[in-house]
Amino acid sequence: QLQLVESGGGLVQPGGSLRLSCAASGFTLDGYTIGWFRQAPGKEREGVSCISKSGRSTKTADSVKGRFTISRDNAKNTMYLQMNSLKPEDTAVYYCAAVPLSLPVQALCQMGAYNYWGQGTQVTVSS
Repeated sequence: QLQLVESGGGLVQPGGSLRLSCAASGFTLDGYTIGWFRQAPGKEREGVSCISKSGRSTKTADSVKGRFTISRDNAKNTMYLQMNSLKPEDTAVYYCAAVPLSLPVQALCQMGAYNYWGQGTQVTVSS
């Protein structure tokens, strides 16, 4: 069974940091385009940061650029999202996703292209 499982969410104060993890089982992330998405209450799901199959290209939302970093560890079959300088507006459910396709850089965070999704992990930024 192909599965993505997120972990690492929680409550953090503004300015704090969290690292989200997404472990794959039933398939290997190597050879997949992967990404992190989020959905805040009352808002549509949006792409946060995505990385190409090769790992050479990334696409990151302007709202988190310079604060969030996506990475992948193919040996551990896990992807990560390091989130620093967190703001209350980063509060959302965060999802990891994967697709066994090469996507052009401008489409790396195109949600419709992804066919494997995790269940989501809640991140709350509040004092």
